[in-house]
Amino acid sequence: MQNRYSFFHKTDDEYLRFLIPEGSRIIELGCGNGRLLNALNPSVGVGVDSSSEVVTMARNLYPNVAFIEGDVEDKQIILKLISYGPFDVVLIDNTLGYLKDIQKFFQDIQGLLGYDTRIVSINHSHLWSPIVRGAGLLSRRRAVPRLTSLKMSDIENFMKLGNVEVVKREWRIISPYKIFGVGQLLNRYFATLPFIRKICLRQYLVARSTIVRPWQKPASVSVIVPCRNEKGNVESAIRRLPQFPGEVQIIFVEGHSEDGTWEEIERVKNAYPHVSISKLRQIGDGKGDAVRTGFDAATGDLLIILDADLTVPPEELIKFYDALMSGRGEYINGSRLIYNMEPGAMQFLNQLANHFFAKVFTFILNQEFTDTLCGTKAISRRNYENLKQNRDYFGDFDPFGDFDLIFGAAKLNLKFLEIPIRYVAREYGSTQISRFRHGILLIRMVAFAYSKLKVV
Repeated sequence: MQNRYSFFHKTDDEYLRFLIPEGSRIIELGCGNGRLLNALNPSVGVGVDSSSEVVTMARNLYPNVAFIEGDVEDKQIILKLISYGPFDVVLIDNTLGYLKDIQKFFQDIQGLLGYDTRIVSINHSHLWSPIVRGAGLLSRRRAVPRLTSLKMSDIENFMKLGNVEVVKREWRIISPYKIFGVGQLLNRYFATLPFIRKICLRQYLVARSTIVRPWQKPASVSVIVPCRNEKGNVESAIRRLPQFPGEVQIIFVEGHSEDGTWEEIERVKNAYPHVSISKLRQIGDGKGDAVRTGFDAATGDLLIILDADLTVPPEELIKFYDALMSGRGEYINGSRLIYNMEPGAMQFLNQLANHFFAKVFTFILNQEFTDTLCGTKAISRRNYENLKQNRDYFGDFDPFGDFDLIFGAAKLNLKFLEIPIRYVAREYGSTQISRFRHGILLIRMVAFAYSKLKVV
């Protein structure tokens, strides 16, 4: 059976290995014969299934994984499983339709979920049900019929009722068969396209608990201020920062200015001895290098970027702090395109381009974006360190600094949250954005993101 459907399993496994890093601590609820759990190469793997026959088979096939016989709807079984945790991933592969009470199931598994735990739920589309039943494509563990045929929206609703929220949605595999190489072409380049993806065989949801919160107040914060030729804004940035509940570190990263910005940072640092101000002169070029330089030097629990042009008012940063502290988001992005802007804050063509790229990246990332290029962003230092460790997947590709963080956060399945801010005209200096040169770079970013996040 496995050989007959090896192309389907190989394609499915490849995408799941993209979603779930190798070496994760994984528990699979409804694990069947354990093939998928073993294929993900977990550092700790625990599989649970109610069938003694398939559990015995799984133990014989994969002795490196712990398999437990038990009903995943039995709360006492779930309580016993807590001792095997904590888990990075709770995997639910084509299991939900067999459950009697899906809402209660999500409520009961909360004990398995930490703040960083991700639920990865996979189902085959209800549109494919007749074909799947006829071919036996996914019949790997149960002889009993499904109790419920579920659409993705149904599962999302059950999750919401069970105190779980969706972080990412994806649709994959339009051809479960190789068909002389045509199947691979269809799956890689066509299956993820708008409209077409809704008829794919496999539907993936990545979710997290809404109950667990990460922070004990007050968390410390590092505000990173990349600045090049922004002498007239340095002191305003200090004076206008809001009062944060925790300790504050301000890091100016100066980028080879010609207007005396470096000297002004030194003056302001001496003029405000009660404020923790660090000054760094970047070795490389571009805002992306400046952001990475500042983040590497940061000591705060939370990291926030403030552009030195102050077109995003520094007073707004408290909203980003609160969003991380509350757990409503794990990667916070400002949006300049909701409120009306001050006259002259952004040229009309730039606004159109920003709206266009926001739509494109919403499709690619499967998370809602209205403004990818707002320079004000926030992430916890813990998540940034994880992002850094996984940076090899994308490489050093981003001169802006925006997409290094956005793509990295998407790869980690972090919860995105946008905060609308009022975008104002700059009071000192001139924009350092070249509309056409940077526009070409953005088109390259689209192609790069598609190849790394969709064609996998």
